Amino acid sequence: MANEEIVKRQFCICNCFTTDNIFLEDYKLHVRFISEEQFRQDYEALLNGLGCVTQQQFDDILIKISQEVERRLRLSVTSVQRMSAIKNGYQPLHPHVYHLQENFLTPKFKHLVECCRSGSVTLNSLSELLEEEAASRVYRFPVFHKNFCEDLIEELEHFERSAAPKGRPNTMNNYGMLLNELGFDEGFFTPLREQYLHHLTSLLYPDCGGCSLDSHKAFVVKYDMNEDLDLSYHYDNAEITLNVSLGRDFTEGNLYFGDMRQVPLRDSECTEVEHKQSEGVLHRGQHMHGALPISSGQRWNLIVWMRSSQVRNKLCPMCNRRPALVEGEGFADGFTRHAAPLLANSCALT
Repeated sequence: MANEEIVKRQFCICNCFTTDNIFLEDYKLHVRFISEEQFRQDYEALLNGLGCVTQQQFDDILIKISQEVERRLRLSVTSVQRMSAIKNGYQPLHPHVYHLQENFLTPKFKHLVECCRSGSVTLNSLSELLEEEAASRVYRFPVFHKNFCEDLIEELEHFERSAAPKGRPNTMNNYGMLLNELGFDEGFFTPLREQYLHHLTSLLYPDCGGCSLDSHKAFVVKYDMNEDLDLSYHYDNAEITLNVSLGRDFTEGNLYFGDMRQVPLRDSECTEVEHKQSEGVLHRGQHMHGALPISSGQRWNLIVWMRSSQVRNKLCPMCNRRPALVEGEGFADGFTRHAAPLLANSCALT
């Protein structure tokens, strides 16, 4: 019954989506834009210090912000249009990768999930089965078999070469794909979240929504010597994030983690986390992190932002205010107009 209620609920976005967290790539800076007057007051001195010293440079920034706001305003419509075009015109190379199968998953991952599902482990005993990194509450474990990772990359490369329309994952990643638009949500990521990851997150992160995850956003990002090399320091629009390295031959490019976003950067020390093919790194979405540049080759990463409407309905993680809701498509940004029912077998938040 809980799952049926979740499907029928209308998911929403916060209206800060069109004003907040606009990424200025040239300056590695996220900004808020309400008006030019507000923007100048809040950021002109900071931008001067980062090298924006001429009127033309400032005008160029305003043009890019205007373009990004327009993209966001049209995002729901353009995403639906892309989904329809892909469904009607794209022929998959590996149709089997669109539906989660047990044999895609590593024995260790299935063992971890089964221990959590059976109630035979506590948080302390589960930590002994996981590889916890030096960064606080960051866990690494094998998720998918390597042959599945390679099939998935081949499928994504096949899609990338096709004439089908493509949407970029977010404002920081210029290369990659939104996997809901390809049709992965219903048959792959919803069961992965509900039947597997939910059991892990309930034990590991009960204090930040791990018990009540009811939506997600899944996408892939690509790092290449001729494209994006790294990813700037940031936090995710998620309660919990799973980041799986799908692979390809590459060197360096480790992840690094600082502190939670509420801690000033000057007070944070970063810890590197090695990211190997087929392994997932699980962490809190508000945990500041980034990706160091690769020095050769190409790397594909699968990212799953998992969201709890029960948590984010109280406070939007992107603007840090009570969300002002606007209806969205699909899972939107994980907000709902009413309190969400907990998933079956979930625990109480603490």
